[in-house]
Amino acid sequence: MRQLLTSGRLVTLTGAGGIGKTRLALRVASEVRRSFPGGVWFVELASLEDGSLLAQAIAAKLRLGNESGREPVEVLTDYLKGQRLLLVLDNCEHLLESCAALVTTLLRAITDLQVLATSRQIMRIQGEYAMPVPPLSLPEPDAVGATEAMTQCEAVRLFTDRAIAIRPDFALTPEKIRAIGRICHRLDGIPLAIELAAARANVLSVDELLHRLDDRFALLTGGSRAGLPRHRTLRAAVDWSFELCSPAERLLWSRLSVFSDGFDLHAAEAVCSGEGIEQAEVLELIAGLVDKSVIACEERGTRLRYWMLETLRRYGQDQLVASGEEGALRARHRDYYQHLAEQAEAEWFGPRQFEWFAMLRAEHPNLRAALEFCMTEPGQARAGLGLAASMWNHRLGFGSLGEGRRWIARGLELDSAPTPVKAKALCVDGLLALLQGNNDGAKARMEQFRTLPDGVQKDPDLARAAVTIAGLTALFRADFAVAVPLLEDALLRHDIREDPGSAAVTCFMLSTAYFNLHNPRAADRAERCLSLCEAQEAHWSRTHARWAVALEQYRQGRTGRAATLVRNALREKPLSHDQYGIAQCLEVLGWCALAENAGERAATLLGAAQATWELSGSALSGFGHLRADHQQCEARLRHDMGDDPFTTAFRTGAQLSLEQAVDYALAENRAPAPSPPAEEVSAPLTRREREVADLVAQGWTNKQIAAQLVISRRTAEGHVEHILTKLGFTSRAQIAAWAVTHGSG
Repeated sequence: MRQLLTSGRLVTLTGAGGIGKTRLALRVASEVRRSFPGGVWFVELASLEDGSLLAQAIAAKLRLGNESGREPVEVLTDYLKGQRLLLVLDNCEHLLESCAALVTTLLRAITDLQVLATSRQIMRIQGEYAMPVPPLSLPEPDAVGATEAMTQCEAVRLFTDRAIAIRPDFALTPEKIRAIGRICHRLDGIPLAIELAAARANVLSVDELLHRLDDRFALLTGGSRAGLPRHRTLRAAVDWSFELCSPAERLLWSRLSVFSDGFDLHAAEAVCSGEGIEQAEVLELIAGLVDKSVIACEERGTRLRYWMLETLRRYGQDQLVASGEEGALRARHRDYYQHLAEQAEAEWFGPRQFEWFAMLRAEHPNLRAALEFCMTEPGQARAGLGLAASMWNHRLGFGSLGEGRRWIARGLELDSAPTPVKAKALCVDGLLALLQGNNDGAKARMEQFRTLPDGVQKDPDLARAAVTIAGLTALFRADFAVAVPLLEDALLRHDIREDPGSAAVTCFMLSTAYFNLHNPRAADRAERCLSLCEAQEAHWSRTHARWAVALEQYRQGRTGRAATLVRNALREKPLSHDQYGIAQCLEVLGWCALAENAGERAATLLGAAQATWELSGSALSGFGHLRADHQQCEARLRHDMGDDPFTTAFRTGAQLSLEQAVDYALAENRAPAPSPPAEEVSAPLTRREREVADLVAQGWTNKQIAAQLVISRRTAEGHVEHILTKLGFTSRAQIAAWAVTHGSG
């Protein structure tokens, strides 16, 4: 397998769905991981429907922030230059042109990059080496008595493993082994077909299963065994599995195909019930499909999440189209996720902040699918525009500010009527542009907002949003004398409206403006921001409030207290959600270190902050409220330390990973950790988290992991959640894939 990647810089594994392309790609990646210091990165593309988001999806998997206005392909290219890295792109067939164009661009620009792709079709680009994936090894047809040799065949082992997983009392006998060998031959060694057949071992003996398969396939092929190509074998196996389901299970299978990259029970009940399926029946029907290996499930915190293999989901989509229900189901799917986004917006400032982060992250593919439906279905653009605009305060539901702006731009092009929905979308897009550092884009959107009819733009909620954005614009360009009256006006409007979330955000802005004016009111506004966060139990927002309080403590010379507050805030920040906030914390900790005469530590922290700004896709130069103190700190460090020592320490900080930078900042008197081993660069975990990831890869539940490691189930759940957050994943299956490519040994 190691020799596979010597064939070329782009190797494409081809074959029909279910043949085992992904399985082989993971195996190859596991064997070669030590040859790639930049890491082995596995990017699943099955749920991505829009090729224009391909570069962004890869950048997100590489954990590259891109909140700036730069094109994702540019960010991706800049990051990859100089790195020896293997990029594994799984399920490219539905995005073939986009994959071909992007891979061509990347391979031309980055000499040390190699790409391993899986696809039902090759990309047909220069230098591509295509390798058809063979089926699993099969026993010799005439090996009647060689049962030991038969059990060494991959196909027989797979069937046996799956059968035992379903029936722990499944005992092998020579007769059973021979029957399993014939079943695997009948299914041409196709992994997915074998797994579907093995799923029936809980209700059929292997002899009964073989007999039914023989009857089924003889009917499909007119009795000609030789005339059964592999792709038809798989189709027949899926057809057979479909027909063995009850009518209600078949109906649910087809309806569940509307979900992209998984769903939970509540979503399935809301979207798929009605007209043949009662809501109370959904759970039992899902259980039946899980038993038949049509649906897989995983435990996520206090809920189970379900998904289908892409081949089975596509099959269900075909059935859904044939039934005539596709339009209605996609509309119900959109309605469900529109309601979810609106609920997230309504509850954004409260005790569920972290829960909403995790939920919207998991539902990102479904939110994309809902938006795509709105943007392509006649008459639905306004609903899509409203959905996109409602995500403003959970921008990670989009994946990035750039993706959010693209959805809003599509909606505005399709629906130009001067409605309240358009007015809100213009304000949201102006805010997102400002956060990207795109002041011109923000200005253009707010000018469009001001051209709307008075009855629309003077809506009290939209008017106060516009004033807040104007104040934030002045703050970012360091025009604090202009920012303060605008933000005080906005704060008064928020108080009148009794909107504690907007009031807290505005108090945060005001505290930084007053800080730069050396005005003692900074303390009052920072403390009010903190009290609002604590009153509403808005724990993520509280990390920003603590930073604001620390900033004023720093101004007053209480640098020890300031550093303690910042470290407390930093401990609560989720690494994958708040790179802006982490960069701000590292920056202020650098200032505090200088004030305490720890020059080398201060320079190291400034370097770490610089790298984090870049990771977020932004730059400190775009934030006027921090720029002056940073420049003063750097100038003094260069003077006290000398240019060369300062540069050395700064570069040391800049080379730290995000996790290492945070660890260094939290440990007050410790040198930076050494660089991690090459195979861990792509996604570092603690030793215990790696143990948990390995057990997840073995298919263990949280309960089993807890028993094995002698920890509580809640602790095991916490480890899994931390792994998902650190790696930027949404499912245990992705953890398993990562564990294969980064496992020990």
